[in-house]
Amino acid sequence: MVNESISVGDFVKGKVVDIKKFGAYLELENKEEGFVHISKISKKYVKEISEFLEVGQEVEGKVIGKTKDGKYELSLKDISVEEQDSEIKSESFEKRLSQYLKDSDKKISEYRKHLDKKRNIRKR
Repeated sequence: MVNESISVGDFVKGKVVDIKKFGAYLELENKEEGFVHISKISKKYVKEISEFLEVGQEVEGKVIGKTKDGKYELSLKDISVEEQDSEIKSESFEKRLSQYLKDSDKKISEYRKHLDKKRNIRKR
């Protein structure tokens, strides 16, 4: 009983039926089986899946493929609002760029001091 009405990129709802160390198994709305790998649960670091999911919990995920044994592969971290993510990414990029420039200036300054010392050049 394979239902091909679900395709890659679709958003589906499911219920968590089992949690393992490496991921969680879901029962989808159409009674198909789904699987969420630990790396696809959240954008944050996931050490324990039980901190994010529990058996019986209803979740919504994005279909990203099919496993070898016919289960749908899902991602829960692709659900969040993309506009908010882009704002956060741009802010974080600006901070990282600013920090990079500061670190770069510091390293160049230290390198120049080292070269001047090596060449016996003294500033007056």
